[in-house]
Amino acid sequence: MGLLTNLKDSVSRVTDRLFASDDPKRIGIYGPPNAGKTTLANRIARDWTGDAIGPESHVPHETRRARRKEGVDIERNGRSVTIDIVDTPGVATKVDYKEFLDHDIEKDDAIRRSREATEGVAEAMHWLREDVDGVIYVLDSTTDPFTQVNTMLIGIIESRDLPVLIFANKIDLDEADIKRVADAFPQHETVPLSALEGDNMDEVYDKIAEYFG
Repeated sequence: MGLLTNLKDSVSRVTDRLFASDDPKRIGIYGPPNAGKTTLANRIARDWTGDAIGPESHVPHETRRARRKEGVDIERNGRSVTIDIVDTPGVATKVDYKEFLDHDIEKDDAIRRSREATEGVAEAMHWLREDVDGVIYVLDSTTDPFTQVNTMLIGIIESRDLPVLIFANKIDLDEADIKRVADAFPQHETVPLSALEGDNMDEVYDKIAEYFG
């Protein structure tokens, strides 16, 4: 009986490997709050499916639960890939309710949002450790990328040996510094873009098809 069970398990593992390439790749969109993750997720989803994933906002931690858009087919230069986009909450070492007060949000609502955002960080970390096949890491190119959160997350991604693209977002702004982002993580390719304006999206889709296809 044990031999039969082991044989079934072996066949199951081989079958899983044979058909794994046909399954959509779960691609997590990660990064700190307000880097433009949801704006990028919506841009990709709209360009290839016509639908958005979630609301965009200048208020930090607007995305407090992971959102998915399944079956996004991207075809570029003879390459094609089907991905499930996972738009994750922004990861921070601490979520202070006072951040929300700065945006004219009532204290009770701010406390609720901070609690939900903290739970969202835990959910994002679970996805990263267990449930994604690759990562798009979004950084605001107008801010310093050398932070504890960015270093920690890139380290986790590398420890899982996941394919990762780093996107230097917000290049439409005068303060953007693409080189600073590229120099922060030289072991990974950095792609400049503006998810809001749609700048350089052709290269974005070329790289997604190349890295995750």
